[in-house]
Formats: sequence, structure tokens, C-alpha cells
Amino acid sequence: MASLGETPSVQVTDASDDALRRAAALIREIPDFPEPGVLFRDISPLLADRDGLNAVVSALGRDSEFDVVAGVEARGFLVGAAVAQAFGTGVIGLRKPGKLPVVADRIEYTLEYGRATLELPADTLRPGQRVLIVDDVLATGGTLGAACRLVRQAGAEVAAAAVVLELTALEGRDKIMGETVRALLRV
Repeated sequence: MASLGETPSVQVTDASDDALRRAAALIREIPDFPEPGVLFRDISPLLADRDGLNAVVSALGRDSEFDVVAGVEARGFLVGAAVAQAFGTGVIGLRKPGKLPVVADRIEYTLEYGRATLELPADTLRPGQRVLIVDDVLATGGTLGAACRLVRQAGAEVAAAAVVLELTALEGRDKIMGETVRALLRV
């Protein structure tokens, strides 16, 4: 959601999708948040808008065959649950440590300024299931890459990783080699 320095406006990856263009216009830019020099892209107004949310949900699930959606904490839960509902599947929350009573597996990964962990709830994924991983933003790629590895460690298949917004200047896509990564919007 944040990008350093001056950045161009949000671009829709499918230029023929009018609904996504309208959704992109709902993204609010907040300069100098959370610190000076950062331009924060706030997708909250997009998620609060019925038509914007519907456009995003339809596009995230399009062009993938999947059995279940895995939403990455925290806004990936919101969007992932909506995608699962729209496409008739279940949803799994990939959580931060200490949030799950029973953990099937966990993975530690490196972020730009430290380390983090994602956990998979027990008894949620079966080997061979096709999983659509959903998150709000692809920035440096650490979290989305970890989510893909966590799904594979469980014996499931990553059908695709789909995000609402990609911050291309941070080159996070380069860290998720070998996976199908779809971003609806890019800056």
C-alpha cells in the first residue's frame, strides 16, 4: 500500500474492464504516511464501495480454477472471503503467530525491515487442493511469497496468487518466481 517517492497514478491491468477502472479511481493517496516520503495507497474507499468491491472480487477469481481461497492477514481475509463466496468455495485465513489455537504449519520469512511469520490453521488444506491466494497489496513480495510456500508445504497447489494492487517499484513480483501472480491494479 505504500511506495517511496513520486509514483504515477493507479493503472488497470485489464484496460477493457470499465468496472475496474471505476474501482481504481476510489483508491485514496495519502502523502507522508506512515512516514515522510511515503505515498500510501488506501484501498479502504474501494472496499467500502459495493460496485468497486464487486469489480475487484469478480476480477480476482477470474481466469483461475481453484478449490479454496487462502486470504492473507488482514485485508486479504476481507477480499478472500468475498472471492470465496462469489465463486462458491471455502476460505482459509493465513494468520500471524499467536492467533490460531491449532497450527498445521508455519513459515518465517524476511521483510524489508525484519522478519515475520505466517501460520496455516490445522485441518483446512488437503494435499492436491488448488488454492487461490488473495491479498490486498503486493509490495516487496515477502508475505505473498511466504503464503505460496506455506500452501505448497501443506501439499496443496498454488493455482494463482492474486492481489488488488501491485507496487511495481518495489519489485515484489521478482521474489515470487514460478507462481502465477495477478495484480488487478498497478502503480
